[in-house]
Amino acid sequence: MLILVTNDDGIRAPGINALATRLEALGRVVVVAPDRERSAAGHSLTLHSPLRAELLVTDRYAVDGTPTDCVNLGIHGLLPRRPDLVVSGINHGSNLGDDMTYSGTVAAAFEATLMGVPSLAVSLQITPGIDVDFSRAADVAALLAGEVLAHTLPADTFLNINVPPGDPLGLRLTRQGKRLYSDVVVEKLDPRGRKYYWLGGGDPGFENTEGTDFNAVAEGFVSVTPLHLDLTNYRSFERLHSWGLEKMFTGYRRQGAGDE
Repeated sequence: MLILVTNDDGIRAPGINALATRLEALGRVVVVAPDRERSAAGHSLTLHSPLRAELLVTDRYAVDGTPTDCVNLGIHGLLPRRPDLVVSGINHGSNLGDDMTYSGTVAAAFEATLMGVPSLAVSLQITPGIDVDFSRAADVAALLAGEVLAHTLPADTFLNINVPPGDPLGLRLTRQGKRLYSDVVVEKLDPRGRKYYWLGGGDPGFENTEGTDFNAVAEGFVSVTPLHLDLTNYRSFERLHSWGLEKMFTGYRRQGAGDE
């Protein structure tokens, strides 16, 4: 098996090293990761400047780009063939609920799935004041990676995995939860009296609803959320059809609006 490993914390992050080492039991592991921290990069690509990849040691590349760049470059340029699996992580901190939309860790798995390669995103919940140990999360990642390699994920689907600190009590299949944001922009003054802002400066909460990723991790369980590339909200069709938008636009065109 050939496994591509990436992350958004940077190639020297302890989480990616623990992950790559553990996955070597499943096959050849090639790490293609950002040369620095690119947290919250989301699903961004570098389109207006060239990318550079530095071979640090055998099968370890540092790229001056985003996690999505790393997946593209790894699959289409650096790996000897198409990988059997892409694993992104282990992220230093969870990627739960709405937070996953900002996550470079999740975006890397999303990108691999767009290219038809099975993928996982793996994150570890961090508890302030407690030493971070990635070994349990690495074990979970290897276990689930083996299952994905042995079976077939549903079409256009990847797994977002969040591991609680300490020894997990078990594993739950979950749905995406809901984050509660408050005071996410903090305004301050610099020594010259000019305003500056910190994004994400508040202490966000979450809806502790049974069946969600937040609830599972809060109760000490590994959360496995299957995510789908199709973002269409099919349940909204009936309501939006009731607005009469299609007829409205037809009438708009008949009046000649927008015609040259």
